[in-house]
Amino acid sequence: MSPGEDAGVDLNWTGRIDRSAHMEVRTTRFGVIEIAEDRVITFPEGLLGFGDRKRFCLLQPGDDACFFWLQCVEDADLAFVVTDPTFFEQDYSVPIRPEQMSDLSLEKLEDAQVFVIVNKIGDQLTGNFQGPLLINTLTKVGQQIVMAEKRWTTRHPLMRVASGATQTASA
Repeated sequence: MSPGEDAGVDLNWTGRIDRSAHMEVRTTRFGVIEIAEDRVITFPEGLLGFGDRKRFCLLQPGDDACFFWLQCVEDADLAFVVTDPTFFEQDYSVPIRPEQMSDLSLEKLEDAQVFVIVNKIGDQLTGNFQGPLLINTLTKVGQQIVMAEKRWTTRHPLMRVASGATQTASA
């Protein structure tokens, strides 16, 4: 090791020293990826239908992406496409009860990020606007809630996607 080097310390893209611990996450879509351990989001109750899976990480496919992967760090096969619902419905909001604020250790609503799980039905992408994911961006604790309000559905239309279209690259 040369002078000034610190074992196990990586320089990140800003050139600053990154002293956070890293972990490998196995995925079926992206192979093995390395993430900082402080990027793991814990859902103490799990997600609906997946109560035994509690630890996830958010993967961003590109800088300008509006869709992300919520990858389970405990199960390489389990990942959900998620999005910020306000990308598609600017007036979407999630009422958060005091006990949910407490469960998430949220002191301010500004520290919460909301995502919805995306599904593809035919050529339509839909979002589960009735079962959003709330994440405390400071503590990385999340919870999926079920909203009683019937204005939103579990299959809220987001956008149409091309089906069966062939893309070709040209030089």
